Amino acid sequence: IGRPTAVDFAWTLDTRHGADYFRRWHREKDKSGGLLIHKASHHFDLINWWIDSYPQRVFAMGALQFYGKANAAERGEQYSYDRYTGVAAAKDDPFALRLDDRPSLKALYLDAEADSGYVRDRNVFGEPITVEDTMAVTAKYQSGVILNYSLICYSPWEGMRVSITGTKGRVEYFDYHSSHIIAGQSDAELSAEQNKKTENTLTLFPMFGTPQNIEIRKGAGGHGGGDAGILDRIFNPDLPPDPLERDATHTDGAAAIVVGIAANRSMETGQAVNCDDIIELRKR
Repeated sequence: IGRPTAVDFAWTLDTRHGADYFRRWHREKDKSGGLLIHKASHHFDLINWWIDSYPQRVFAMGALQFYGKANAAERGEQYSYDRYTGVAAAKDDPFALRLDDRPSLKALYLDAEADSGYVRDRNVFGEPITVEDTMAVTAKYQSGVILNYSLICYSPWEGMRVSITGTKGRVEYFDYHSSHIIAGQSDAELSAEQNKKTENTLTLFPMFGTPQNIEIRKGAGGHGGGDAGILDRIFNPDLPPDPLERDATHTDGAAAIVVGIAANRSMETGQAVNCDDIIELRKR
């Protein structure tokens, strides 16, 4: 596709996985930094790697549009309970997570509440919820690439649509997969949960040529094989160098999270934010 010039990245979390951020501590922004930090940093890291550049300037908007007590009341919905487990009134609530339904959830969270104080199954239409569930980010990169990014946390389906346009064409990727909730699964169990329903397509559109469907290599294990790959890169001392340069440095990590930090500042001020004002990062 030549030199990359523009990226469009839309990620949708469904009402199982997406809602899960609103059942737990992530829903309070002073604790999690919001989903543009906690969740979207994964996505910004991918973008930075794909285009081999770091962000320069960021503008963002976001709002709490679906979850929370006020949004439920506006739709005429009333919920009298603060959590789901052991609450008869939550029996038919499609957003309910019951910690006593799965032994692993019970052991990890419910049995540990007295010691941890961590309530894992809070009502997603309760209070307090101070993070956004609808976000849009525009960024300019040091290489000149323009990014349009969005994150929705209450979609009917889960996955992403990505397109990268360059001086000689465009590549488009679509991914649909089953969602998951972390419950102490093994890698095989997590993989089976995510792969119940999947659809992946990768299409190359040359500027003046015939579109081509590109075969996608399938990985084994959780997150399309990514989990096993990450563990190998960290702990296996005998792996050869990676020609795709997927090993992230601490600088790459900072470059991913700085987009979320800048986006949060932009949402607070209504102004675009220069990333250098947060941390100066340069590609070597």
